[in-house]
Amino acid sequence: MSKLDEKVGKYIQVVKDKGVDLDTDLLRKVTRACGPSIYSSDAETIATSQPGEMETVKNNFLIRKLGLSDGPKLDEGMAKVVETYGKSDTRKYRAVIYYMLTKHFGKEDVYK
Repeated sequence: MSKLDEKVGKYIQVVKDKGVDLDTDLLRKVTRACGPSIYSSDAETIATSQPGEMETVKNNFLIRKLGLSDGPKLDEGMAKVVETYGKSDTRKYRAVIYYMLTKHFGKEDVYK
């Protein structure tokens, strides 16, 4: 089993635990697109309580990668995803957050 497969397996379980609809193919594509960051314990997770980090997610992922326009809907969508993930969950995996945001905003076609 490759390291990517191990990570995807872990993320599949997290998505299932959160009660989010699982599209394994999309999760694999989102995980692969995260690149080497998923192999660094610090970069693999997102500190959602840090406004600067969430601003980076908004600018680099939602606006640049998904092509969304900045506005209050992005902040609302991010807040909803963080709430679904669980604010008290200290290990918020980047790939899972990106997957959930992709699903929330209906931008799955970016990964086709």
